[in-house]
Amino acid sequence: MPDSMGRHAELEANLRRVNKRIDDAMAACGRTDRPNLIVVTKFFPPGDVVLLSKLGVRDVGENRDQEAAAKAREIPDSELRWHFIGQLQSNKVRSVVSYAHSVHSVDRNSLAIALEKAMARHSEHSDLVKEESTGNRPALLDCFVQVNLSAEDAGRGGAQPSHALEVAARIHDAGHLHLAGVMAVAPLGGDPRDAFNRLADISSELVSRYPAANSISAGMSGDLEHAIAAGATHLRVGSDVLGARPPVG
Repeated sequence: MPDSMGRHAELEANLRRVNKRIDDAMAACGRTDRPNLIVVTKFFPPGDVVLLSKLGVRDVGENRDQEAAAKAREIPDSELRWHFIGQLQSNKVRSVVSYAHSVHSVDRNSLAIALEKAMARHSEHSDLVKEESTGNRPALLDCFVQVNLSAEDAGRGGAQPSHALEVAARIHDAGHLHLAGVMAVAPLGGDPRDAFNRLADISSELVSRYPAANSISAGMSGDLEHAIAAGATHLRVGSDVLGARPPVG
């Protein structure tokens, strides 16, 4: 199928370029630990996810439950790890925990509580879920505390820095959640270097209390170099791999 072959070649070339940027950024700051690349596939068809998997991508990100759940059902690939990276309403958590390996946007205590309850219910019915779900679901759900680094940009979500440790404690004390670390988006119009350095400071404070919570989810297509320099362990890249977003009806 020519179209599929052409798209495969396009994605392969884009991935090569992004990985080269990651390599160069690591070399520039002297890092040897490679961050995980999460390819953000929102608004793109399941066929692209399948092609990415064939190209070795193991981590994909989605920010809308309805779209993500449908893709996870359609693509029974046990090697794929699904990352939920968008703002999450409590009434969607039962669906999200059925396919997601991690949630990068836990920004309030009530959401952590809802995720814990949903994961506990999921665990109780693990035999049935194992038969019906797609992919290998972990026993614990990785959760990142999303931090709002801009008081003027509340629309992007995230806990205020002063409340981040409170949310982290709620996740840490939950029996079915794993406190992975912190996540943030660089504020619009600001210097991403300053934002990611601030996030690194928050991460250091978190790790001093919870040593295993050492992951930092930061960096997208336009600022991944700054995120790598600040110690990001997970990069969320969409357009530089998949191209311009298709029109949304």
